[in-house]
Amino acid sequence: MCGIAGLISFSTAEDVVGLSSRPDTLSQALASRGPDAHNRWISPGRHAALDHRRLSIIDLHSRADQPMISDDGRYAIVFNGEIYNYAELRSELTGRGVRFHTTGDTEVLLQMFAQYGPAMLPRLRGMYAFAIWDEPEQRAFLARDPLGIKPLYYARSRERLYFASQVRALLTVPGLDLSEQPAGHVGFFLWGSVPEPYTLYRGIHCLPAGHWMTVDRSGETTVRKFASPVEEFGQYRLEEMPGSDAECKSRLHAALAGSVRAHQTADVPCAIFLSAGIDSSVITALSAEQGLPATTLTLGFDMLRGSENDEVPLAQIIARHYDTPNHPQYIGQPFFLEHRDRILEQMDQPTIDGVNTYLVSWLARQFGFKVALSGIGGDEVFGGYPSFQQIPQTVHALAPLAHAPFLGRGWRILTAGVMRRFTSAKYAGLFEYGGTWGGAYLLRRGLYMPWELPAFLDADLVRAGWEQLHSIPAMNALVHLVDRLPFAESGQADFLRISALEMTYYMRSQLLRDADWAGMAHSVEIRVPFVDMFLLRQLAPLRASRFFPRKPAYAECLSRPLPASILHRPKTGFHVPVREWMQQETERGLRPWSRFVYRAKFASAGSD
Repeated sequence: MCGIAGLISFSTAEDVVGLSSRPDTLSQALASRGPDAHNRWISPGRHAALDHRRLSIIDLHSRADQPMISDDGRYAIVFNGEIYNYAELRSELTGRGVRFHTTGDTEVLLQMFAQYGPAMLPRLRGMYAFAIWDEPEQRAFLARDPLGIKPLYYARSRERLYFASQVRALLTVPGLDLSEQPAGHVGFFLWGSVPEPYTLYRGIHCLPAGHWMTVDRSGETTVRKFASPVEEFGQYRLEEMPGSDAECKSRLHAALAGSVRAHQTADVPCAIFLSAGIDSSVITALSAEQGLPATTLTLGFDMLRGSENDEVPLAQIIARHYDTPNHPQYIGQPFFLEHRDRILEQMDQPTIDGVNTYLVSWLARQFGFKVALSGIGGDEVFGGYPSFQQIPQTVHALAPLAHAPFLGRGWRILTAGVMRRFTSAKYAGLFEYGGTWGGAYLLRRGLYMPWELPAFLDADLVRAGWEQLHSIPAMNALVHLVDRLPFAESGQADFLRISALEMTYYMRSQLLRDADWAGMAHSVEIRVPFVDMFLLRQLAPLRASRFFPRKPAYAECLSRPLPASILHRPKTGFHVPVREWMQQETERGLRPWSRFVYRAKFASAGSD
């Protein structure tokens, strides 16, 4: 895990040299991402500059520092992330006569590109965002992993293209268009996070997950999609479907164990973020049964101590059950208030989440860990959210109204004011939105509804942002991809539809992005064994089968079962008392926190 930054000049070489040597250049804002080494490289032709902040995890020697240059001088790379199958790829390349000078994954990635070009991307198991400069071709190649675990942002001026691991690095570049991007502002208040590929700024963009981009010194730019997790849902043959419950559980166990094992590939110790939930417990169990050493870390909150929302006692039961060291830490309001300003400073784009990840990453750093495994993705893969039941019920019940949208719109206009005073404003939109998959998902996941936003955002901004986002049609189109999947058995189609929506929206634009900035604030790399394309490929025929166990039953595949108190515990979610700490008791949920974040960090972007 690292921080990367760079620029490509379309004009004179002096621009690259001058900008790359400025003391407040791009990578200064990325310092916490890579405290172990900092290096910069300027291309011989002086049309590219690459900057790297290193967090040493695989091959700790300085020989593995970046930017890394190929032996022939043709390619230079900066890379953020991990390639978990680098050892197998290295063996293949060695068989082709490639010589290596390091024992890490960066050189493997560089040599894979030299051998195969963009065709290598589907073969990479890992999380990544990287840039490679091709000196003879005078062209840069940038790519981002299919599930969007690692971020990559870029901005373009008339004479240069800049890129970086975080938006805040690009904000240091003079002359970029930092005017309001309506879709970013509206998207934040709709979802509680900024949906990619948008940011709050017109001139700064997110390279979409599963895409690569090339840009040459003339400024010609190409962007292509190379992978989609939803499309992977259907990449299997009929004969790969499991024939029994026992076969399904056996294959599920093997796939999960393999992913946990791969995600502990490191030359430094790994920790596990352990809550009282199923997913982190399964990671702990699979790690223990394979003899993989890992310490578990558990976060608790003073005001929840002793309540049903206190994660610590049950996490300690799990740790003892699997003979795993556990370090619990209770956090109180004074600690949160002490760290609040730094949380806002490190928060790359506004989000209503991430505080819990920031705090548990702080705990990891206190115990000297650079790597921690998280259960993010378990709910999306195994159907752990209430949305997996509620959204299909809503859509099937209200589908006829989708053909008469004027009725639902009229109901919303008539009732919105009353609903807002007595209950959630979402109920006013039930008949307007509830009959389509995209609309029902917005009702379930939305922080605010579109018609509420003009109360505190400019009405023209809201109108433009809603049109740009095209949210409901885009979500309906995503679901339509699932409708075309082969062989899905009865009852699985709805499950796969919601899985696609949760992975593409909530997981990617909120959970994974928050894990990145919050972990990197403490120089901690967060790995996510459930968010893995190789795992999704292995599970594709299982997830389409009637034998596929959803949450919590999927945990029954373990060799040593979870304690009954964990397996049969009702899902409660991980409650972080931000609203109580901020003493914002006057309004529902995290809405007050969202406005506080927006005003405190992005007041200049147009909030009142």
